[in-house]
Amino acid sequence: MINNLPELKNTKGLVMRFEPSPSGPLHIGHSYPLSLNSELCRKYKGKLILRIADTNPENIYPDAYKLIEDDAKWITKNNIFKVYIQSDRMEIYYDYAKKAIENGIGYVCICSSDIFKNYSTQMKACPCRNLSKEENLKRWEKMFKGYNEGDAVLRIKTKLDDPNPAMRDWPAARINENEHPRQGKKYRVWPLMNFAVAVDDHDMSITHTVRAKDHMDNEKKQKFLYNALGWKMPDNMYTGKINFKDLKLSTSETRQLIEKGEYEGWDDVRLPFLPALRRRGYQPEAFINYAVEVGLTQADKTTTKEEFFKIINHFDKEAIDSKSKRFFFVENPKKLKLKKCPKINAEINLHPSNNKLGKKKISTSVEFYIQDKVEFNQVYRLMHLLNFKNDEFLGKEYDKELKAKIIHWVDSNDNFKVEVIMEDNSVKKGLAEKNIEILKEGEICQFERLYFVRLEKKGASYKFVYLHK
Repeated sequence: MINNLPELKNTKGLVMRFEPSPSGPLHIGHSYPLSLNSELCRKYKGKLILRIADTNPENIYPDAYKLIEDDAKWITKNNIFKVYIQSDRMEIYYDYAKKAIENGIGYVCICSSDIFKNYSTQMKACPCRNLSKEENLKRWEKMFKGYNEGDAVLRIKTKLDDPNPAMRDWPAARINENEHPRQGKKYRVWPLMNFAVAVDDHDMSITHTVRAKDHMDNEKKQKFLYNALGWKMPDNMYTGKINFKDLKLSTSETRQLIEKGEYEGWDDVRLPFLPALRRRGYQPEAFINYAVEVGLTQADKTTTKEEFFKIINHFDKEAIDSKSKRFFFVENPKKLKLKKCPKINAEINLHPSNNKLGKKKISTSVEFYIQDKVEFNQVYRLMHLLNFKNDEFLGKEYDKELKAKIIHWVDSNDNFKVEVIMEDNSVKKGLAEKNIEILKEGEICQFERLYFVRLEKKGASYKFVYLHK
């Protein structure tokens, strides 16, 4: 595998962070930057912080807090050093907001958005910009009790003649009266993204970051605050995006479809969200190895679901193949009764090359279930067991001279009913050999000659979820 992880400078005491919004669980688009962050921390023995950005009360899905934490720990193989939730840090943001005002870089603007835009377009200061620190501190206190929503905004002074209008005196905090799913009505003044990120990166001693390249302008905005307050900026690195032609990754749209009953939940096997991929049995190594092979590049990548998962499935198979026990599953079983067939007791390896997985014991009758169509005068071999032709036993030993067609099978007496949930949520039903009882719930195995599956539920019948071939 090609390792495209960059060589970093100043890595002593390296601390990085990954900052998702709790609008829903993580999806496959998150797996790439999160894995890059994690593997860089692993390479340089650094610490990775998971920081959940929930300072916008209007865009929060309450269940996402736990979903994000669980999935981040899973896909990084427990490489999360600490979890922070921004809405738990409000008093810290308030302290730094006052420092910005006292330092002269922050001011409270009470101009309407239209009036401020007009000044900004003309590259002129609005009337609030040059008020005294004392007046701005009074206005800051009035944002908590006094001003109504939309009346006042904390701004950070930048260059009024910046070529990019969005860079001019960017907003740092606003009044938002919406109830917060976690904090309720405790707070009404909320930091905006650039201010919260700058404060957190400084306060948590972040040394390096990896984030999408559309944050490059945000770095420029944050630099004004860093320079004014004498802070050292992290070494910021940027990645391109993976754009899918045929996959929707919108959490809001998916949430609506779940609420309508079109999907069973975030772990519905049809979804490209990490809970669904975990349910199917994907391993963290598949996504980690993909990220490491792609490396840190600002080039955007456009792909299809099929192309992406072809690579992911390759890496996943590398991770699971040698440790996955083998069993037989017969879909739509048809009974086969062999003439002159002895009862056979046999021991068969649970894996063709990994002897550490042990053996399975098989005791057969003369009747079997198969799913292949049996043709006249064709020699067949029940895999690992016996040869037959025209429903008559020929012998137990494998003989390549027979040119037997190998088929899988299940004994008519020793089997379990099985359901397999496929990737399109359809269900395949059939019989599996009785030896699947040694599996634990959550364990991955291979149905020989078919595909890998994850055991979801044991019982009178067994429920598996399709992983990949």
